[in-house]
Amino acid sequence: MKFSGIHHIAIICSNYERSKDFYTRILGLTPIREVFREERKSYKLDLALNGKYIIELFSFDSPPERVSYPEAAGLRHLAFETEEIEENIKFLISNGIEPEPIRIDPYTQNKCTFFADPDGLPIELYEK
Repeated sequence: MKFSGIHHIAIICSNYERSKDFYTRILGLTPIREVFREERKSYKLDLALNGKYIIELFSFDSPPERVSYPEAAGLRHLAFETEEIEENIKFLISNGIEPEPIRIDPYTQNKCTFFADPDGLPIELYEK
């Protein structure tokens, strides 16, 4: 198999409007396309980062809750690269989101921190 990259990541949320606000206003992702799929009673929002399509945000009626944080089998977390981790942390805190204390990656010596989306999906900020 040969890949040229990751096309997108799909996320199912429990409260569409709350998650849409989080991913667009807080994380700054840009909506590309939003559709309501009548047959599923479900929204699908395509989101981009720096013009590149990366996330599909879905709403479904009563999805099961995440099993644990973050060590459930399956997707562990999303990681976003940043050049200014402290500024991003200040922004998160000013919007009522409490990230974990900054950690230093023992192998790269880069700074990182974690916080959660509205459904508890772990998100990492990783300073390059």
